Amino acid sequence: MAQFGKASSKKSKPSYGYAIIGVALVLFLFGIVGWFFLNLRKTGDYFKENIQVHTYLNRDASKKQIDSLVNYITAIPYANRVEYVTKEKALQKWNTENDTTWKKFLTNNPLPESIDFYVKANYVEQDSLNLLSATLQNNFPGVISEFQFPTETVSKVSNYVKTAGVIFLIAAILLTILVVFSIDNTIRLAMYSNRFLIKTMQMVGATRGFIARPINQRAVINGLIASGIAIVAIWGTVILIESFIPDFKLLHDNKGLMLLFLIIILLGITISLASTHRSVIKYLRMKLDDLY
Repeated sequence: MAQFGKASSKKSKPSYGYAIIGVALVLFLFGIVGWFFLNLRKTGDYFKENIQVHTYLNRDASKKQIDSLVNYITAIPYANRVEYVTKEKALQKWNTENDTTWKKFLTNNPLPESIDFYVKANYVEQDSLNLLSATLQNNFPGVISEFQFPTETVSKVSNYVKTAGVIFLIAAILLTILVVFSIDNTIRLAMYSNRFLIKTMQMVGATRGFIARPINQRAVINGLIASGIAIVAIWGTVILIESFIPDFKLLHDNKGLMLLFLIIILLGITISLASTHRSVIKYLRMKLDDLY
């Protein structure tokens, strides 16, 4: 009996190896698509957070009022890189970005002072910015002459992010279903080679729990190994892509990658365990003649 068990276990090792490689490959493909989804989200956030908002000031606004407005905007949790732009700074920016032929016709600086800032991605929506404009106008009456942001750009970027997000969400759902079925089939094929061992143990009096426990434990270990291989391969691929395309480094999201790796580990363990346990129960319920 002991010799039979050893022989069977030796026979099953190759199938476990193929199962681990197969599961790791499927999880790797899932992880790469997930990484592209993270980059898509980060790309949208990057564009959103580089849309500048201008709060132009009335010419008769006092220094105290302007300081109060600057402090108020700086204290807003979703406001970033707040800058008070004086007439001189505004002129320098204009001269840097445009020609200076206006000096032939105007002697005075016509540019207004402003408070320029950026907004976190979740708040770069037309409704949110309009609400912010109304709040600032109400809290600082007579100080703000105009609250300006590129309405069309905000609308286009928001629509792009939402559309792309929906497309990738549908793709992610379909891919997850494909991953589940692929891993399930891989595990079932691996367990097929162990069907006689499982049935023999049952015939000599082993209980269902005694038979299933070590096989389930092995399934968890195999799921961890496959997940680890997939994670290492994904990490190596990400580093390789970032080394060839430096722009991807700007989108690097460690938190997102850690979450993706956690999902991969959970998928690898859960599906491997569920598929293995189901296969064991299936072969235990089958008659010996049906195993051939």
